[in-house]
Amino acid sequence: MTTTTSFYHTPAPAHLTGIKAWLFTHDHKRLGLMYLGAVIFWFVVAMFLGLLLRTELMTQGRTIMGAELYNSVFTLHGVIMIFLFVIPAIPAIFGNFFLPIQLGTDDVFFPRLNLFSWYLFMTGGAFALFSLFFGEGFPDTGWTFYVPFSIEVDSNVSLTVTAAFILGMSSMLTGLNFVTTFHRMRDKSMGLMQIPLFTWSLYATAWVQILATPVISITLVLVVVERFLGVGLFDPDKGGDPILYQHLFWMYSHPAVYIMILPGMGVISEIIPVFSRKSIFGYKAIVWSSLGIAIAGSLVWAHHMYTSGMSDVAVFFFSLLTFLVAIPSAVKVFSWVATMYKGSIEMTPPLLLSLIFIYLFSIGGLTGLVLGAAGTDIHVHDTHFVVSHFHFVMFGGTGFAFFAALHFWWPKMFGIMYRFKGAYIGSLLTAIGFMFHYIPMFILGLQGMPRRYYDYLPQYETGNFLAGFGGYLLCAGILIMFINLLLSFKQNVTAPSDPWGGTTLEWSVPSPPPVHNFIDTPEIKAFPYDFREINAQQRTHQE
Repeated sequence: MTTTTSFYHTPAPAHLTGIKAWLFTHDHKRLGLMYLGAVIFWFVVAMFLGLLLRTELMTQGRTIMGAELYNSVFTLHGVIMIFLFVIPAIPAIFGNFFLPIQLGTDDVFFPRLNLFSWYLFMTGGAFALFSLFFGEGFPDTGWTFYVPFSIEVDSNVSLTVTAAFILGMSSMLTGLNFVTTFHRMRDKSMGLMQIPLFTWSLYATAWVQILATPVISITLVLVVVERFLGVGLFDPDKGGDPILYQHLFWMYSHPAVYIMILPGMGVISEIIPVFSRKSIFGYKAIVWSSLGIAIAGSLVWAHHMYTSGMSDVAVFFFSLLTFLVAIPSAVKVFSWVATMYKGSIEMTPPLLLSLIFIYLFSIGGLTGLVLGAAGTDIHVHDTHFVVSHFHFVMFGGTGFAFFAALHFWWPKMFGIMYRFKGAYIGSLLTAIGFMFHYIPMFILGLQGMPRRYYDYLPQYETGNFLAGFGGYLLCAGILIMFINLLLSFKQNVTAPSDPWGGTTLEWSVPSPPPVHNFIDTPEIKAFPYDFREINAQQRTHQE
């Protein structure tokens, strides 16, 4: 095969076997599988914590926990979901596994650094667990760690923000690895406009990881410094400015939204053409919109802060940018729908989940414009409307894209097929539960119910009960999906190298891929989504 200059070494030292061969591996595919196990574990933990929160809110007053425990569970749910699932899930699992294969190479550019990133991820998760048992217990600050509360509270904030700092380092190193691999390891015959859209989305995301993550890292360090040294950076009693913390936090956390959603958009851009049997509509537009989202999305952070006392000029500027960043997102949605138009649609679990993604993400995006306009945001700021919008984008978007990617690439990663019936039931139940769970929150927010409250007035009880009922349906659907995938190991139906009829390079190698990815020199197509040959083969087979 084509030789490329790299620091690739053997997947693990030759004398190691068993679990040690995994713990010291340099193989990007094994690391992707290790991330998969860890991320799903954290996701299930955070899901059940969220279910506890919604159970508590189903009725007025105390249901299953007190106010202090509620605040701690709320914080833990947010920290795990954001830092241990939503941000790392798609890049760390599917990016590690498939980016080198889609680029026609053997591994990432820094395989040892890739292993170190996984250890940082696991260390950050361990720190989050340790904070439950040391000091005064897990903090009740919320996942945003807003000051001055986070610098005054006696709970274990320092250990928790240290966990978030370590996880940020893992994310940044992964992004650095992807950018370097993109530029230095790509097959020499592969031009920029021959790169699959999933890899393009990871590339755009990686730049945001590299440039935005240091901001939150420094901010979290300053919180710890403030707690131990009392230097007065954020404490208004000592001349500090708590609004400065909000600016620094959202300068990372809003770009982080695009770290979360851009890889998911890349997944959908891979799935739609495969099951439409049609080349992706607007390939270049999707590429440039991914880069545009990464750039423009880094400039809109202060739309989270309209109620903080900003000037009218600043409000106008950030509101305008917020509406402009919606344009490249709309370009993607239009391209996906246009790709399906007059396509030969084959309904499969990955496509069903992709369609659910488009529907839910569109609702999340449109309600985001309500929050992007200062006039309406003033009325619904810090209400359940914001909670619902956030989850429509992050869970309805990134979450369902993750499920779609898992079902799309499962045969390639493990070499086995799963039952479609279980996948359909789980997907539909998850979507129905999601709508029952979050639509009532829009209504509650418009009625004025604040978010993060342990209790509420009587007029909000019906909406909260419906949301809690939807939460149980949602969790049941997710568990059915996961169980169905796990049962595929027992059923052990062998998957062919290209079960879906895909055209990008990962479908040209065996399932699962061999150690060095390619047995023969990869054939780089002029256009990665050219289905003419596969369509011709299918017509010949039918005849």
